[in-house]
Amino acid sequence: MKKNALRIVFMGTPEFAVGTLKLLVEREYTIVGVITAPDKPAGRGQKLHQSDVKRYALSQNLRLLQPTNLKDGEFLAELKSLDANVQIVVAFRMLPEAVWKLPEFGTFNLHASLLPDYRGAAPIHWAVINGETKTGVTTFFIDEKIDTGAIILQKEVNIATDETVGTLHDTLQQLGSELVIDTLKLLEAGTVTTSIQPKVEQPKTAYKLDKDNCKIDWNEPIDQIYNKIRGLNPFPAAWSDLKTGEDTLMVKLFTVEKELTAPSEPIGSLVASKNELKVAVKNGYIHIKEMQLPGKKKMDIKSLLNGYTFSEGAKML
Repeated sequence: MKKNALRIVFMGTPEFAVGTLKLLVEREYTIVGVITAPDKPAGRGQKLHQSDVKRYALSQNLRLLQPTNLKDGEFLAELKSLDANVQIVVAFRMLPEAVWKLPEFGTFNLHASLLPDYRGAAPIHWAVINGETKTGVTTFFIDEKIDTGAIILQKEVNIATDETVGTLHDTLQQLGSELVIDTLKLLEAGTVTTSIQPKVEQPKTAYKLDKDNCKIDWNEPIDQIYNKIRGLNPFPAAWSDLKTGEDTLMVKLFTVEKELTAPSEPIGSLVASKNELKVAVKNGYIHIKEMQLPGKKKMDIKSLLNGYTFSEGAKML
């Protein structure tokens, strides 16, 4: 089969998915349609926000669909009319059987982990939060459950000890885009082979991030705190309540370093000097390099300390 015999419907929403769509366009694959999430109100003004995939698709004059209900008969008829023979899914949502079974060559998904580990919504974040030293990307054929289908290809990558979710996201975006192209080449050649995902008694999961699981517990070991902060940097950002004087502020932490020295202050105590801010934890200190106060922009710590003074006895809660 020649490349131009493939007729692709692409499904995705966030910036991570744009990398794959962009590479498909650059490699001149035939994209007959792009499906993304409906526009949603966002920000203080609640203006309608277009997905990253929508903005890129419009810039390339690609046919765009934004269904609110993937089981809707009108949408299914329009999808069928595109006459795609393969569908590619990158960071979209769970598909009904009527959608993923439609094309001749199936529907495959790109997932940012080495399945079966880290199934779910936030695999890149949780790999860093949990202190993993390796992760990767997987393509697999979609089935009736979430991230459980037969594996087509996988690629592995190391996670550096100072890696953030932001840098790992970019690495996996590039790696995943290339893996999708490799998967399409197998389809073109008719040489796709798959392997069933191994059953794991306690698979590592990638729970959806929320306010509760992004809060720092300063009583945890230093490595867990350090990994959590870098695993949420830059988005959505780890946070903590800060008690300074009579005020309790919700602050976000970004770049940090760790110091393995027995602290002389109680856990959570803030230690500030002219150019340095650190927090005492069980077996050391977390040095804060970037922080955001409520209603303010993210700042490097020297700039923040130049204009803000913490009270004596200030503490992270």
